[in-house]
Amino acid sequence: NGFLVVRGVLSPDEVAACNAAITAHADEAVARSDPALRNAAEGSSMYGDGPPRLDLGGILDWDAGESRVFKSVLAHPRLRPLFAGILGKGYRLDHIPFVLMNNRGGEGFALHGGTVDCVTGEYSPDLAYSCRAGQVRTSLLGCNVILSGEHGPDNGGFCVVPGSHKSNFAMPPGMVDGNEHGEYIVNPVAGPGDVVLFSEGTVHGARAWRSDVQRRTALYRFAPATCAYGRSYFGGGGDGERGTTTAWPARFYEGLSEAEAAVLEPPYANRLDRPNI
Repeated sequence: NGFLVVRGVLSPDEVAACNAAITAHADEAVARSDPALRNAAEGSSMYGDGPPRLDLGGILDWDAGESRVFKSVLAHPRLRPLFAGILGKGYRLDHIPFVLMNNRGGEGFALHGGTVDCVTGEYSPDLAYSCRAGQVRTSLLGCNVILSGEHGPDNGGFCVVPGSHKSNFAMPPGMVDGNEHGEYIVNPVAGPGDVVLFSEGTVHGARAWRSDVQRRTALYRFAPATCAYGRSYFGGGGDGERGTTTAWPARFYEGLSEAEAAVLEPPYANRLDRPNI
C-alpha cells in the first residue's frame, strides 16, 4: 500500500507528556495564513472552512523533560526494525521534526509526492520507492506520530492513495485537490500513540479536519545513510565530535542515547565507519 500503521507505539503517559509540552509552547505555533503558504486550493475539498494549519517547531530543542519522548522516536524499539527494513542500515534523520495542529475546519494538504510525481508525471529519485532483490527501499520516509484526535474517514487528517508508490503516471485532473476520484483517497484510521509510516514516493496529503478535538501530529522524515533531501543538518553547530560543521543544533544532542545520536549523523556510506544501531 505504500504506508503502514503501527499501533500503540507511544504509551498513554508518553502521549500525555508530548501534549503537555505542546500546550506549554502553543503560543510559538505559526499559522500558515499567508496565501503563499496555504497547502490546498481554496474551494477544494482539502481546503476546509476554518483556520489555517498551525506549525510548531523546536520539539527536539525543548528542555530535557519536554523533548525526551520526541527524541525517543529516533530509535524507538518498536520503530527501529521498520526504519532499518525500509531505509537500510545506518538510516538517518533528514528533516527537523515539527508538530502540525489543526482546529475544526482547518486546512488539509493537497495530494503531493509520488515516485512519479503526481502532478508533473516526472520521476522523483529523491522520493522514490523501489523493491529490488527482495529489498524494499525508499529515498525518504515519512513518520507521522499521532498525538491527539482520532484520524480516519470521519474526521479527516492524513490521507494517502494506496499503491501510488508504484504508479508510473500523473494523476487525472481534479484528483490532486480531492475533487475527483475520492474513492481512491484513503484516510488511515489512527489514534493517539499510533504511528503512520509512509514512503514519500506514495502520494499523500491531508483532508480538512472535522473534529472538535484539535489535531496534533509530530512529523519526522528519515532517509537512507547516503541520501539527503533536506539541508537542516548542515552547519547547525552541533557537538563537533567528528570535527565537522555538518551537525544539527547543539540541543538536539542533549540526553540522547548512543543509538539516537547515530540517527543524527550526516549522509555518508556505512563502510566509512558510520555508527550503526
